[in-house]
Amino acid sequence: MVTTTETRDDTGIAVNGPAVDRQDEILTPEALTFIAALHRAFAPRRQELLQLRQQRRIKIGNGVDPAFLAETRDVRDDFSWSVATLAPGLEDRRVEITGPCDRKMTINALNSGAKCWMADLEDSSTPNWHNVIDSQVNLRDAIERRIDFTSPQGKEYRLKGQALTDLPTIIVRPRGWHLAELHVRVDGVPVAGSLVDFGLYFFHNAHRLIELGRGPYFYLPKLESHLEARLWNDVFVMAQDLLGVPQGTIRATVLIETITAAFEMEEILYELRHHSSGLNAGRWDYIFSVIKNFRERGPRFVLPDRDQVTMTAPFMRAYTELLVRTCHRRSASAIGGMAAFIPSRKDAEANAVALEKVRADKNREADDGFDGSWVAHPDLVPVAMAVFDETLGGLPNQIDKQREDVVPNAAALLDVAATPGEITEAGIRKNIEVGVRYIESWLRGIGAAAINNLMEDAATAEISRSQIWQWINAGSVTGDGRTVSRGWVERMLKDEFERMERFEGDRFDDALSVFTECALGEAYPTFLTIPAYTRFLANGG
Repeated sequence: MVTTTETRDDTGIAVNGPAVDRQDEILTPEALTFIAALHRAFAPRRQELLQLRQQRRIKIGNGVDPAFLAETRDVRDDFSWSVATLAPGLEDRRVEITGPCDRKMTINALNSGAKCWMADLEDSSTPNWHNVIDSQVNLRDAIERRIDFTSPQGKEYRLKGQALTDLPTIIVRPRGWHLAELHVRVDGVPVAGSLVDFGLYFFHNAHRLIELGRGPYFYLPKLESHLEARLWNDVFVMAQDLLGVPQGTIRATVLIETITAAFEMEEILYELRHHSSGLNAGRWDYIFSVIKNFRERGPRFVLPDRDQVTMTAPFMRAYTELLVRTCHRRSASAIGGMAAFIPSRKDAEANAVALEKVRADKNREADDGFDGSWVAHPDLVPVAMAVFDETLGGLPNQIDKQREDVVPNAAALLDVAATPGEITEAGIRKNIEVGVRYIESWLRGIGAAAINNLMEDAATAEISRSQIWQWINAGSVTGDGRTVSRGWVERMLKDEFERMERFEGDRFDDALSVFTECALGEAYPTFLTIPAYTRFLANGG
């Protein structure tokens, strides 16, 4: 039987969830009151913006392509504004390591030698109640340098250096606006997961970070419009006022990982300009967004196998080059995409091939003008660092590289059809394997899953299930002439599922159910994590 905690009083705040070690340090009455204030101020507007997302998606599905907004042309044409000056610890971001905030990975990330750590409470972290609270505990302990870990095998992990400024700058990624935290309710209404993640971290750490020479820095995921950026900015303003933190102390990097946001990059920077630290090219979610929005628009928007959709595809080149141009003309940092490869200590030959691909990817980003890039594993930090060291030399960034040669081009952003490659049976089977295995891991509370030497997260699982849904519903044809039918995919799903190694306590049956619903159902769930979260809660999470 799951032990639960419940807090109810005349404030209208209720917390219900499995008991988590040290939760009382995080869920203080003052912290909950802070979150409740944010919720009451912004919950109605959040709901309105989520409805606008759906309305926009319907228009795209009905044939209305995204475009640069006529009503915000003045913002784009005004050359007088720029974002805030770079904050302490964000001047040099040439390599950022990413990952969830469990205790061991927190220490490894902070000892990695990267310039920044994207501490992920989103796509690489399952939002079960234990992870939500434990991540906050670990972040707080890391900032206070009181974090350590001993593995079951007796290996000890401790932070290097003597001060917070000796370590990578911490940038926290809260959940997106679409996810609710069902364990926390205010006036009977679930609080947005984004406000819970942001609020707890900011409340407990903002003043201490400033004292230690850093600040409360964030990555903002899955924004679909500048209006959503405006909402975040208003949250920041209120949060700083409530805690007596000087305005502009918060800095946020927005992940441009939706097709609609790609048409509003300047407007997003403008809305956050007093709190902005740049934009990031969230490549996997971007591909997912393209598939999701255009899934019923026919062959023009059908992509080949996921492995064949590289950053050199014309629509991806248009997006990333425009991101660099947009950031640098507004004095903001442009951060490149993820290198998800996980080196194997057993296969030196495979490592050499993969590392060369990583180098080529980072060289392209550095040559394009990016100021830094992401890696998912500590062993990739020196590889990416060497590339950006060569490009930057003694400079902390290359914001002066304006990329005036890049011209905003709506047609280029939407030129999905020019992507080379084909659909293959192997690609379908890989999507099935990655989708099911990742969902199974997620349902056990592990949101960053190593599958076939790649670090998979929710975004790559979303691509996997969305491609299958689109291929089936578009009647797509493989390179060898076979139509991707529901029946054929169901047979392959059965084959792949039977090959998966089972173990005590696995969640494969639930994972199969979620994947089938999201990839083979008549309806298309907007995010697979929503039905997965429901199943997770049903099992006491």
